[in-house]
Amino acid sequence: MTKLRLGPIENDKPVRLTIELPAAVHRDLVEYGRLLARESGQAEIMPAKLIAPMLTRFMATDRAFRRLRNGSATSHVLEPARA
Repeated sequence: MTKLRLGPIENDKPVRLTIELPAAVHRDLVEYGRLLARESGQAEIMPAKLIAPMLTRFMATDRAFRRLRNGSATSHVLEPARA
């Protein structure tokens, strides 16, 4: 069986944000939550609970972000990717 990138969702005190998502992204989040719940044996996972762990994982695996955050790059400003 294929393993999803996210593990069990921790219950943490949230900070409220209001965002708008494209309908297709919302549908994918609903499906991801359904699959993750099935894989991890958890109850249904609502899309709002997925966003923070997904962003956390994204930032943790972004090498440029980590390098700049740790101050090992010469510039502290993110520059657009070059083609």
